[in-house]
Amino acid sequence: MDRGVLMASVGSQPSSGLSPAMAGMEFSDAEVMLRVRTGDQSAFDYLVQKYRRPLVGFMYRMARNTAAAEDLAQEVFLRVYRSRETYEPSAKFTTWLYRIATNLAVNHARDTRHERPEVTVSIDEPDEDTGATFEVPDGTLTAEQAMVRRERLLAIRRKVEALPERQRLAVIMHKYQQMDYKQIAEVLKLSESATKSLLFRAYETLREQLKEFV
Repeated sequence: MDRGVLMASVGSQPSSGLSPAMAGMEFSDAEVMLRVRTGDQSAFDYLVQKYRRPLVGFMYRMARNTAAAEDLAQEVFLRVYRSRETYEPSAKFTTWLYRIATNLAVNHARDTRHERPEVTVSIDEPDEDTGATFEVPDGTLTAEQAMVRRERLLAIRRKVEALPERQRLAVIMHKYQQMDYKQIAEVLKLSESATKSLLFRAYETLREQLKEFV
C-alpha cells in the first residue's frame, strides 16, 4: 500500500467501513485487524476512519504542528498496514497502535526540538480541564473571559510540553486520549504503579507551575 491508497481510505465517507460479510456483526479491533491480515481492505478502512482523528490529535499535542500531525498519523497507519502479515493479537489493539504512534512521536519530537511550534489555540481544541470542545460563538464568555481562557490554554500547553518526555506522554494519553492507567502502562511498558507515580509527579508539577490560573 502506498500513500495514495491510504489517502483514499482517509478521504472516504464515514461509514461502518466493514465489508457486507461483516456488517451488522460485533468485532473487536483485534478481530478487525486479523481481517486486515487476510487482505480485507474494508477492515483497514474501518480502522483508519475510527482512529484517524484521535491519532491526529495525539500527534498534534506531541508535534505542535498541524501538517506534521497529519503526516505522522498517516505514517502510523502505513506501519499498521505493512505489519499486517505479522500482526498477533497478544495485546489490546489500541496498545499496539499507540506504541507505534509513541515511537514515531518521540522520534519526531527529538528531531525537531529546536523548531518553533505553532502557538495558536484552535477553537476545536478540547478544554484542558473538561475535555469539552469550545462552542463558537460562545455567548457565555465576554471578550475578556475568552482572552483569559486562551492565555490559560497556552500556559497549560507550554507547561505540558516542558515536562520530561515520559511524563508528557503519560499526561497526553491520560488527559486527552482518555486512556486508563493500565493502557498507558502497557504502551509505555511500565507497571501500573510506576505509571500512577509518573502521572502523580507530572500533575503535581503542573499544579505548582499553574497556580496563577487555578
